[in-house]
Amino acid sequence: MAGRGRRIVLWRHGQTAWNLERRFQGTTDIELTEAGLEQARRAARLLAALRPDAIIASDLKRAVDTAAELASVTGLEVTRYESLRETYAGVWQGLTHEEIVERHGEEYAAWKRGEPVRRGGGELETEVADRAAPVVERNADKLPDGGVLVVVSHGGTIRTTIGRLLGLEPGSWESLGGLTNCCWSVLGEGARGWRLLEHNAGTLPQPVLGDDV
Repeated sequence: MAGRGRRIVLWRHGQTAWNLERRFQGTTDIELTEAGLEQARRAARLLAALRPDAIIASDLKRAVDTAAELASVTGLEVTRYESLRETYAGVWQGLTHEEIVERHGEEYAAWKRGEPVRRGGGELETEVADRAAPVVERNADKLPDGGVLVVVSHGGTIRTTIGRLLGLEPGSWESLGGLTNCCWSVLGEGARGWRLLEHNAGTLPQPVLGDDV
């Protein structure tokens, strides 16, 4: 890998109504708000300056519509993957943060401690990484030297994918802070593999809404 200079930009989708309500979206197909669309347009203008070679995205509407804004200014096509969807969280999906803590407090606390938890009876974080990280790696392998891949996905999926690509232990993935809507992280190639070059970039620090509860 050393010397090829490839980069991966992992871009979180724009704002949704459920983000504002701090409601766990998971695989529920929620659309962007008007503000979310404007976030995507603004971020797309910035990301276009990186001259991306390829765009891939989750097939959920909030990611597809975010990716479409970058496609419109770069002329690139977007390849959609179900495996880039957000974590499936079973009965947690549709609940607010407060409702999750009230109804599933022990499960929530165990997850926050870094224990492997099937939140709401859904996926483990390692299972999310198992499906998402290989797709990112396969598409990165297709890049030319110095190429840029943009991955449009979701807060939890991006966190687990970064953790897997960096070789971090799953229990430490939570140490990667959440991404603000329409902000991104950048991985670059080093002599020992992928390195985190930027995290939650694209804005001055703002509150993170609805990122993996």
